[in-house]
Amino acid sequence: MIAQTIQLALAPVFLLVAIGNLLNLLSTRLGRIVDRSRLLLDRYAQTQGSDHDAVVLEIRSLDKRITLIGRAILLLVMSGLMIGIVVVLLFVEELAELDLHIMAASIFMLAIALMMWALTLFVRETRLASASLRIPQSFLELDRRL
Repeated sequence: MIAQTIQLALAPVFLLVAIGNLLNLLSTRLGRIVDRSRLLLDRYAQTQGSDHDAVVLEIRSLDKRITLIGRAILLLVMSGLMIGIVVVLLFVEELAELDLHIMAASIFMLAIALMMWALTLFVRETRLASASLRIPQSFLELDRRL
């Protein structure tokens, strides 16, 4: 019976691996955003006029992105913890001969919902990043055939 429980626990464990990969991706993005914001904070006092306005706009955008990624990371960590609880419940259910199916299923669904919420925040962050990095038409030289 314990072999069956180990097999049953494998799916949530694979989900933990996916969550770990997403956390790695998000923390890398966060690091890049923080590096860029530090650069802009240094430029903040050295700029004036339209250059200063551009720096402030980018700092605001980076602040929103930091918030979104921070929340996504928190949600993914919570999702991972819920997955861990599900795995523990599966073994407790087997070893203590308790019926914890409904509790394990509910917590698993909560973990999936948290992960979906985190992914939604990730999409919002990437769209914000894309919107702030639009390439000016003049650089595309669309009138030239290459």
